[in-house]
Amino acid sequence: MTTPRLLMQNVRKTFGPTVALGGVSLEILPGEVHALIGENGAGKSTLMKVLSGAHRPDSGEMVLDSAPYAPATPAKGRDAGVAMIYQELTMAQHLSVQENLFLGQEQMAGPFLNLTQMRARAKVALERVGLAHIDPDTRASRLSNAQLQLIEIARSLIFKCRVLVLDEPTSSLTAKDIEHLFSLIRQLRGEGVSIIYISHFLEEVRAVCDRYTVLRDGRSVGTGVVAGCTNADIVRLMVGREVADLYPRSPRNAGEVVLDLNALAAAGGKPANASLQLQRGEILGIAGLMGAGRTELVRAIFGLDRVVSGSIRIGTLSGTGSPAQRWQSRCGMVSEDRKREGLAINLSIADNMTLPWLKNLGPMGLVFPGRQSAACKPWIDAIPIKCTSAAAKISSLSGGNQQKVAIARLLHANCDVLLLDEPTRGIDVGSKAQIYTLLDQLAKEGKAILMVSSYLPELMGTCDRIAVMSKGRLFPARPVGELTEHDIMVEAIST
Repeated sequence: MTTPRLLMQNVRKTFGPTVALGGVSLEILPGEVHALIGENGAGKSTLMKVLSGAHRPDSGEMVLDSAPYAPATPAKGRDAGVAMIYQELTMAQHLSVQENLFLGQEQMAGPFLNLTQMRARAKVALERVGLAHIDPDTRASRLSNAQLQLIEIARSLIFKCRVLVLDEPTSSLTAKDIEHLFSLIRQLRGEGVSIIYISHFLEEVRAVCDRYTVLRDGRSVGTGVVAGCTNADIVRLMVGREVADLYPRSPRNAGEVVLDLNALAAAGGKPANASLQLQRGEILGIAGLMGAGRTELVRAIFGLDRVVSGSIRIGTLSGTGSPAQRWQSRCGMVSEDRKREGLAINLSIADNMTLPWLKNLGPMGLVFPGRQSAACKPWIDAIPIKCTSAAAKISSLSGGNQQKVAIARLLHANCDVLLLDEPTRGIDVGSKAQIYTLLDQLAKEGKAILMVSSYLPELMGTCDRIAVMSKGRLFPARPVGELTEHDIMVEAIST
């Protein structure tokens, strides 16, 4: 039997009264890609911080290559051969590639930097990750997210990484970048590196992982071989219940046109010439590659980007307008950038949910906290949003629950037209299932939903029609039943 590369046994970690890890066990073999799966808040991040040395466990045991392992700091963990590549990249943008590769671990020749040795090692590391064409002196700010991610992996390889943790590594990558990353992962697996792969996308897990472990509520609840299980098996372990249909579809009756775009063009060239009609009671998806202009289309409709030609009609109102005017016309938007643009992270759930629509929360423009909380409670209960109260900070919620608040804001404002840009990005399967159910119910009730998504199974499963964007051009929307994922990709890459 193969000796495990890494053993974590009965690891516990609490923060005051909160039990983040209630006894987690994890086994990673040499040269395997192991998926760590779980809903947001299941304990994945805490477990990896214990592994890296960022957190000290309250109890439990860790063994690395048959030797006791208990790093006091992330630096000690890195020295032992454990490397973390976080979803939010940690590169110093103002430094060069070479300086980033050796930051904190500079090679010395007496009292001086050994620049010759560092440059030689940097070139070897860059070649290993397929970036031999990049000059080590290039400033990090000039590189793409995909290149920066590969450079972070190269940094871990320079110092003989034995366990590499990849946290949501594809969240900001194109399809081509993802395939390059997967090729590198397979190469490292062949070289004996053990990889812990954290992802909410089960298709990625199936494409690149050997085995999986599922966490739920701070405990490990199942492990097995990826090839020997179904997606339903994994989802059942994640949420602790059956999820019979990830994409529910109630009978929907498309009604009047409530959003009408004609030859819309925005400053910057995206969209360049977009026409579509969105009806009550339908979900219309916008597909396309990253940079195609999908987000710019939604921003132009909502008044965030300047329209230079064409027309917009929302309900009975025609013409361009500001976001405030869009709210008044019962049109709301959920941004793809939840942290920087979609939510006021330093404010409460109640403030975030009611900010665009403060009517009836107090006399003469005042907001009474009691009325505000009462207005939020039906949405907190119905969606549902897992929180202690409407007064809790939005930052205290998981990503999935934060996204539910962003959608609830539109419902509180009684929006008829919902513009949703990547509404399930970065959230777990359980939360996705709840949001899909909510969107299905809203469409059934007559809401009109325009949804941008990079995830084709999501569009195919939830939408009635799909329109594809390519280089700022919007193709005509077609019924989902007339499309395949191949058809969508052909249009997405067309010129």
